[in-house]
Amino acid sequence: MENRIALVGIIVENPESAPKLNDVLHDYSQYIIGRMGVPYAQRGISVISVILDAPGEIISALSGKLGMLQGVSAKTVYSKAPVSPGGTNN
Repeated sequence: MENRIALVGIIVENPESAPKLNDVLHDYSQYIIGRMGVPYAQRGISVISVILDAPGEIISALSGKLGMLQGVSAKTVYSKAPVSPGGTNN
């Protein structure tokens, strides 16, 4: 199975879900290239972006688990170009 590059955009509206969200991300840490979180105090939310290099099934599973958390929304955008398991395009 070929790896893909993907960006998972996450909006956290329930701060009590943060520990579970972090647990899920930790479970997939081997696939995470980078992560950036921005708290938006005026709205009481946090916005997180996670960049992955993983097989499509792994990316979908992560996004699905995040979306099942209460007060958490997650959407995924995939790169158009497939990436080889070594992480480089051929």
